Amino acid sequence: MTGPDADAGLGARPLGKDCVPAWLELLEAVERADRAGEHIGAEELHEALSDPKLDLEHDTLGLWDGPRLVAYAVVYTPYGALDVARFQGAAAVRPEWRRRGVGSRLVTWMEDRAAALHAAHPKLSALPGELLLDGQAKDEGLRHLAERSGYTPCRWWFEMKHPLTGDAPPARPAPEGTRPVPFDATYDEATRLAHNDAFRDHWNFTPFDRTDWNTWVTGPASFRPAMSRLLVTDSGGPGDAAAGGEAGGQVPGGEVVAYLLAEESDAETAATGRRDCHVGYLGTRRAHRGRGAAPALLTELLRAARESGYDTASLTVDTANPSGALGFYEGAGFVVSRESVTYARPLRTARASRPAGTDGIVT
Repeated sequence: MTGPDADAGLGARPLGKDCVPAWLELLEAVERADRAGEHIGAEELHEALSDPKLDLEHDTLGLWDGPRLVAYAVVYTPYGALDVARFQGAAAVRPEWRRRGVGSRLVTWMEDRAAALHAAHPKLSALPGELLLDGQAKDEGLRHLAERSGYTPCRWWFEMKHPLTGDAPPARPAPEGTRPVPFDATYDEATRLAHNDAFRDHWNFTPFDRTDWNTWVTGPASFRPAMSRLLVTDSGGPGDAAAGGEAGGQVPGGEVVAYLLAEESDAETAATGRRDCHVGYLGTRRAHRGRGAAPALLTELLRAARESGYDTASLTVDTANPSGALGFYEGAGFVVSRESVTYARPLRTARASRPAGTDGIVT
């Protein structure tokens, strides 16, 4: 069966935690077909559905063929956006159901949901609105779908890996006036504020509030505090105010001026048999850049990961990062293993909602 109406018999309903086994099975089928190297576990899906800012009934959609999940979509709202309200869409279609119009149906649903959310929030509606779609750069199906739907590529990303073989790189001294400390909960809030300062000049930056920070950064099971490192000043100081008018990253005895937060995917380890220490976040406060903070933290991470039995270290970098991160990572021995792309399209005016049985939209 082919054509735009081939999915007409699919049932539509929101995702819930009872859907996790079916959702996981769908993602595993997608990975077997696409070989994108993206392995996700049930715990991660439960965490995603526990996001307190995600309205499961309205922000998620599952398309079902009986008990089997054929496709899904999720729309994330950029609360706190500063320049453009960029809504993030996440979606996937089971391989055998592709080229039947299911992907187009998901895109239409995400566009309508994002437009409705944009219109409903006064602060967001005062900004231009966009919907973003991410995928592997080699995914021709996604590229054709994006082009047909009026999306254009706006950002490219490299996943880079560093094999942890041979001798460890020589240690790099911490910048004068700073000292390295291991991450612990005492520094959690100060690290959040340091991150909001470090990334406020980056594309699509939205400050992390405490809820999002706990949901996506230091709260998930994949976060590895034992592998994470901070640089703090030797003595207290006012620090730069973080984006959004928050106070600086002050902690007893100093200020967090740079940080490296590490992650590990248990699902990836189980699927590949190899342990990867992923650099989820690495940043330096703007006033402390150019002094060697990031090289000191990254070198220490490579040494510690090697000693802890990891096979590789990895990270994802915006190829147009304004701080020159790509060249820095290449110089540190990281090589590109995968390339992904972000497609964007301006939001249309919100359309009237239609019954969930028709297209899953409830606004």
